[in-house]
Amino acid sequence: MRKLLGVFLALGLAILAYIVAIQFFTEEQARLFAVLTLLLTLWTNEALPLGVVSLFPIILFPMLGILDTNQTSANYSNSIIFLFIGGFLLAIATEKTELHKIIAYKVVKSFPATPRGLLASLTMTTALLSMILSNTTATLLLLPIAVFVTQNRLLQSRLALAIAFGSSIGGIATPIGTPPNLILLGFLESNHLPMISFVQWMVLTLPLVIFMLLGMIAILSIGLKKEENLTIEWAQQQRLTIAQWRLLGVLVATVALLLLNSPIQPYYNGLGLNEKGILLSAGLLTFLPVLGVLTWEDTKKLPFEVVFLFGAGFAIAEAFHQTGFSNQIAQFLTHIIAFPHSLIILSMALLTVFFTTTITSNTALSAMMLPLIYTFTTKTGLNSDLFLLITTVCASFAFILPISTPPNAIAFAGGYVTVKQMLGFGSLLTLLGVLIVFLVAEFYWGWMFAFLAD
Repeated sequence: MRKLLGVFLALGLAILAYIVAIQFFTEEQARLFAVLTLLLTLWTNEALPLGVVSLFPIILFPMLGILDTNQTSANYSNSIIFLFIGGFLLAIATEKTELHKIIAYKVVKSFPATPRGLLASLTMTTALLSMILSNTTATLLLLPIAVFVTQNRLLQSRLALAIAFGSSIGGIATPIGTPPNLILLGFLESNHLPMISFVQWMVLTLPLVIFMLLGMIAILSIGLKKEENLTIEWAQQQRLTIAQWRLLGVLVATVALLLLNSPIQPYYNGLGLNEKGILLSAGLLTFLPVLGVLTWEDTKKLPFEVVFLFGAGFAIAEAFHQTGFSNQIAQFLTHIIAFPHSLIILSMALLTVFFTTTITSNTALSAMMLPLIYTFTTKTGLNSDLFLLITTVCASFAFILPISTPPNAIAFAGGYVTVKQMLGFGSLLTLLGVLIVFLVAEFYWGWMFAFLAD
């Protein structure tokens, strides 16, 4: 009954959105706004499965005269999706061989056996894993460790928050680390804009990620005893198995190829290979009998609902462009161009964080915000690359509520974290994140984009 009410709520809000939108937009744009409201509501209240809702544009856009079927469905095969599939196949192989446990153990034993040392170790481990695994997977794999290593409820809650928050922060560091990053790459490619290579992305985001992780450790360490020593018994695997060695070889070779493929202008032009092809090839290599890691049965773990969500996001972006909806919204936003540049950066960061935390998923938000931000910046002469990256990064700063991200929900559902704890620490971390993004964007990204352009 609750889910049925959720469907009716979505339909009611969509009708209301159309009635309001028709006062300000064209008929076509008002219909698009109504569909967006329907999708957002259903994605948020989970009245229907995520993957099912994500397929609605294929039906609703042609039905309402927004885009035809071919225009809509073509977005569900965007080449960026295959980069995601390749990355996730590597993640499935890592999980299957339990290579992630070896990585986790190596990191944890390098830190002091104190509450703050354990907090720092799990934070860094989660961040490292979430650079190649999905944030959800990294959280699910490491959260049991937080419960296993201590019976102290206070420390358990801090470790659970560190894993949930650390996965969201760590995912920012690589293009494949979290869905909003891939949404941005897909948007750049679809609009024939200069792409950001794997290495360039990491050069841009790693300083921010490091500052965020250090700030998060400091915030979550408030009230923890420094001197308390912990007894951590972890059955360690002494040697890597043959399968783990083989997979490690694939991962190292993939990273090396990505590094060699990234140009450093004007000194080095790179290999000229397609990064999506590199990641997909690496994922498919794990099926070779000589490696003996994955079988076709393992592909059942691929999160096809996220693939469909990507497709929906790209279809929405296309609809924004074709209907002129993004132009209209950008026209409304031009009033803030009179603000100082620093204040515009701060406003965009706060706007993105607010919507991500309170209204919708960061993936859906990125799909809707990026076309608007791009149109706004091109109309006003602002640096599009800078503001698109600000929006994408801030979409991962959803730390305040359990419903904001899957890692938050997992930590909360396990009973280790209360809403009050997440709200308190999450609010501090969100404010810190906005401040760090502002400083990095103002003093580092602007300079870096100018350097890369030269």
